[in-house]
Amino acid sequence: MDGNSEFLIPNSEFTRVTLPPVPHWLKSVLIMLATLGILFLLPGTDSAVNSWWSLLPPLVAIALVLAFHDVLVALLTAVWVGATMIAGGSPLAGFLRLIDTYVREALIDSDHMSIIVFSMLLGGMVAVISKSGGTVGVVRALEPLATTPRRTQVVTWAMGVLIFFDDYSNTLIVGNTMRPVTDRHRISREKLAFLVDSTAAPVACVALVSTWIGYEVSLIGDALAKSGSDLNPFSIFIASLPYSFYPAFALTATFVIAVSGRDWGPMLLAERRAREGELLAAGAQPLADFESSDLVPEEGVPCRWFNAVVPITLVIASTLIGLYYTGRQGLVEAGETSVSLSRIIGASDPFTVLLWASFIGLAAAVVLAVAQNILTVRSSLEATVTGFKSMFMAFVVLTLAWSLGQVCTDLETAAFLKSAVGPNMPPSLLPAVIFLVAAAVSFATGTSWGTMAILTPLAVPLALVSTTDDPGILAASVAAILGGAVFGDHCSPISDTTILSSMASGCDHVDHVRTQLPYALLAATVAILVGYLAYAATGVPAWILLVVGAAIIVVWIRLIGRTLD
Repeated sequence: MDGNSEFLIPNSEFTRVTLPPVPHWLKSVLIMLATLGILFLLPGTDSAVNSWWSLLPPLVAIALVLAFHDVLVALLTAVWVGATMIAGGSPLAGFLRLIDTYVREALIDSDHMSIIVFSMLLGGMVAVISKSGGTVGVVRALEPLATTPRRTQVVTWAMGVLIFFDDYSNTLIVGNTMRPVTDRHRISREKLAFLVDSTAAPVACVALVSTWIGYEVSLIGDALAKSGSDLNPFSIFIASLPYSFYPAFALTATFVIAVSGRDWGPMLLAERRAREGELLAAGAQPLADFESSDLVPEEGVPCRWFNAVVPITLVIASTLIGLYYTGRQGLVEAGETSVSLSRIIGASDPFTVLLWASFIGLAAAVVLAVAQNILTVRSSLEATVTGFKSMFMAFVVLTLAWSLGQVCTDLETAAFLKSAVGPNMPPSLLPAVIFLVAAAVSFATGTSWGTMAILTPLAVPLALVSTTDDPGILAASVAAILGGAVFGDHCSPISDTTILSSMASGCDHVDHVRTQLPYALLAATVAILVGYLAYAATGVPAWILLVVGAAIIVVWIRLIGRTLD
């Protein structure tokens, strides 16, 4: 039941009784009592590491998020639970380790700080663009294309596919660009977050030119080398693409939903609410606040579309150029001179490049506003600071999610899940099992790259043993690692990409996870049944299975989904 739940009393002439909402203080008390009960029952370090107990912190986080819709309390509690186990079962020691170890280590990690600064700079850029009238100009410029809710969703999907070179850039650029347009057409923030999240990682993980490919190929290469194989890792990656069932079906489902305007489950309710003018659910807590009156352009300000398009285009162009420059420089320093574009992008330094790009975009937004006498230098800086403030909630959630990820690493949660599966299974079932394990690990830990690093050294040697009977097992197993990692990562409430999608869309994080999950489960189910299991049972070529799976998704959405007037 939600908030004001209603029910009918029998034999009372259908008297309608309204239950009062549960007070927030009572929710907090219940969470605290449950937490204390758990903390004093926790085992010590030796019993917790690499055991069933290691699953408790992520399960606590997920359960509390779903039960109380408070992601901050859920993450804080989960980190405390994990830190207590690592501290030998002492709640007080765990409470202190929470801040002096896990939060601090999450913030001093250079890659984590790069993400925070990149997001902050991009938030400042968006704020300056909004204050200078660029956002309104973009909305007006896109009106000929995004004339209806359906067309607006298709435009959003297309932008998500076109910005394929990096999932972080994809999420933040598409979300921030399309949010005012989707708001204008009364598309729920949950739907925007879904479109953003379900086109970012699924595209980046299979693109031949992306920040992912170098990491993926290097993991495959290491696993092949340790297994004594002389196979080319990039060739194995290319061979795995036809078996990338989950990314393909996730993109298919997102496109069909956008084109048809059909939804079901929690998303249908969110879309009905949005069409009535409520873009966010009552009591929602968006991870980013772009509705501040401080960002509304002054009356009489010329709303020019290029004040938004130029900075965003510079961010994209700077990212692409920077990826090429850092990748080329790194390969030259390593003594490699003749390499492909994919190899160059894969060897790049994406975190440094994203910092460059966002800073250039912010500077361009300020220069354009000041040069046209729309804003002064001081008012531009004030808008920038307002943009920084709008990101604060997301920074806190990201920090706690990273802390929980480190807790899971210390408890060897992923290693336990990996060992629980066991190596004794029919070779033909290996891709399906690998997909399920990768999904479970990434959902529990909130990281797709970490999941790939954990499972690739295990799965590749197992698949190599099976290649004598079916050469496709190795390619399908590699694709299963990548697909399962992406599925768990962009469904998990503690995933950084899920959090960034909520932030860029101005959406309540819990609402985003809750509404997206049924759609992701559809794509994952079809990937397992029609993809990996059907391939194991029949040996049918992968491209045929892709076509059949896509057709099933279209039929499902046609039968189950409902349209709105």
